Amino acid sequence: MSTRTYYRGHDAVVTDELFVWRTTPAKGFVVRELHNVGRVCNHVDRLRPYTAHVTGTALVLVAAALTLLDAPAGYALGVLAVAVPGVFIVAAATRRMRRRRWELHATYRGFKVVLYASPDERVFNQVTRALRRSVEDARPGSSKHPMAAA
Repeated sequence: MSTRTYYRGHDAVVTDELFVWRTTPAKGFVVRELHNVGRVCNHVDRLRPYTAHVTGTALVLVAAALTLLDAPAGYALGVLAVAVPGVFIVAAATRRMRRRRWELHATYRGFKVVLYASPDERVFNQVTRALRRSVEDARPGSSKHPMAAA
């Protein structure tokens, strides 16, 4: 009996028996033991680790501007010269850096697991459809030979 392949890509393989996510390390799951499979869309903010660095740099620049300028108007100008462009740069970077991450979650052998994740919605949908077909075909009572006589 041959194994039916529903999806084969660089990041995942879905057959009638196994779901393999090719990550480091690779994660494999027996399709018959997957329950409560569901999709989740998370927003990933890749800028978050750098916000502390940006804030610290802005504070250092403001402190330097305050020590170099004497008049109160100079202080205000120094603060505005650093704060206004900084706010716009951080806002623009945050919009660009936030990406969606699509995830497949399931219960496997009693544990909640992430089966697969991808930022590419098209590939994610292909993998999801393949897994759905595999799970439906693995249900008890489904025939591996759809053309067999009843």
